[in-house]
Amino acid sequence: MRKLVDKFEEYLIGEKDASPHTISAYLNDLIQFEIFLKETGHACTNSKIQIEQIDRLAIRSFMGRLYEKSHSGASMGRKLSTLSSFFKFLCREGHIKTNIIKTIPVPKKTNRLPSYLSIDEVFRLLELPKANSFVGARDKAIFEMFYDTGIRISELVRLSLEDLKIEQRTVKVLGKGNKERLLPLGKKTTKIIKCYLKFRAEHIKNKNPTSSSLGLFLNQRGQTISTRGVRKIMSQYIQANNFPKNISPHSLRHTFATHMLEAGADLRAIQEMLGHSSLSTTQKYTHLTVDRLIETYDKAHPRARMEPRTSGHSPTVVIK
Repeated sequence: MRKLVDKFEEYLIGEKDASPHTISAYLNDLIQFEIFLKETGHACTNSKIQIEQIDRLAIRSFMGRLYEKSHSGASMGRKLSTLSSFFKFLCREGHIKTNIIKTIPVPKKTNRLPSYLSIDEVFRLLELPKANSFVGARDKAIFEMFYDTGIRISELVRLSLEDLKIEQRTVKVLGKGNKERLLPLGKKTTKIIKCYLKFRAEHIKNKNPTSSSLGLFLNQRGQTISTRGVRKIMSQYIQANNFPKNISPHSLRHTFATHMLEAGADLRAIQEMLGHSSLSTTQKYTHLTVDRLIETYDKAHPRARMEPRTSGHSPTVVIK
């Protein structure tokens, strides 16, 4: 099976032009499936996996194992999708005749809204890093970039200095599917990034990094910062300053979308800024409070705008 997985990886890189993140996720799912087959003996002969012997029972048993380990419906669905793509590839290459994954029902997803911060909370977070050193200026610029643009963490770490047009107050982002989009930067964010760039230039001189291709945001060694590094930075601020534990870089993306929507931004515009191909995806990321919904209803619905007016005659209604 490992040789087939290697061929599948070549296919993802060469033909599908999949992102490194997608390829890594696919391979991790397939390795997990391979381990399960060997542990349970499904489709195995002399400890070797016979790919043509994998049946519905093996797939459903794998899904059952994931459920026992408290995987969410979304996680199980993604792994099933990985297997479906893999089996579709095997069919195309003639290793198996049918893609049995198509006959397996997709686990039900629970629609959970990601955590987000209130306006007061996010402003407090943005004020925590002090821009009087390389680390403080960098952290402040990262937090501002997240909240100001709704950028994904994977997109942020891929940014280069060339992507930033500081005078035009824009940044070019390479999103999912290698789709580019141009995001506006607020005046305050632009000012903070300019401050960081001064520290960045000095930091490069001091560290003299070997790589000539550096990202916009650097770590303390002078190399491009990683997604793990960004998560660690935010986690330190969150834990040390009494914020909810489940706040992450993705929470700032959701906070951006929520606050934009509540301020009256068009959902299509938010979709464009977030880089979503489908409006339904944007709707899952954004939400309104019940009070906001009631307020909107009271202002907009004709029935809600009708009030009784008493007089000597029979009651009438007045539409404001």
